[in-house]
Parts: sequence; structure tokens; C-alpha cells
Amino acid sequence: MNLTSLITDNITEILVKIIEFTETRQKILTRNITNIHDPGFVPKDLAVDEFSNSLNNAIDEHIRNQRLVLRDTENVKFGVSGSFEVKPLVDECGKELLEESRDEYLELQINKLSENSLNQRVAAELLRQKRRPVSIDC
Repeated sequence: MNLTSLITDNITEILVKIIEFTETRQKILTRNITNIHDPGFVPKDLAVDEFSNSLNNAIDEHIRNQRLVLRDTENVKFGVSGSFEVKPLVDECGKELLEESRDEYLELQINKLSENSLNQRVAAELLRQKRRPVSIDC
């Protein structure tokens, strides 16, 4: 789904970015589970803190100067027309855990998926609320 066509203001743009980020992360985390038995498999994840900090900085800028400025980081690149790219990274903690205990590794991936899903649902609901017409009772 092309969510960038929904962007009408700064808050909408932030929510769309969160939804796109969580959709991408969901695919990566799902692969981390489905490929667990592949020889040489290395789990990956996205730079969640980096992405979060980018959005926090953009919101701070918006509050201070009434403009939304999304700055590139090492693993998150913002493009034209609302596009952006995130680079998957090797999940070193997940990699180590996979070597030590598959059960604990799976639990970690499931917990990450649950957290990611919650973030996605919250952003999607906020976007739905924002797009819903306001009714005025007389």
C-alpha cells in the first residue's frame, strides 16, 4: 500500500513513517523466525532507537520552528515525496542468543514482533482518527 499518498500534514507524515517502518520491521522479524533452521542464518533487525530519535528530533524541530525536518542517519535515509529507506542490521544480540538457546531466541523475536505490532496498531489508529471527519453536535 502506498501510504505516502495519505500525507496531508506533519503529524500524518510522522504516523505514515511509523507505519511503514513497522511494516518493514515485521517482515524482517518474521524472516528471523522462519529462517531459524537455515545453515548460516544471521538474524537482522532495524535500528529502532535511531529511527525513534530521528522522529523525536523532527518533532522537536516542528515544535520550535513550525517545520518538520527529517534528517538522515547512518541507517535511516529520508527521500523526496515522503519516501524513506531503512537499512537492516545484523542483530548481534539475537545472533548470540540463537547460538545459545533457540527457545530464548524465539521468545525474543516474538516479543519484538508483539511490540512492533502494538506500535503499528497505535500509529494506524491515530491516523484513522485524524482522517475521520469531525462531527459537531448542536
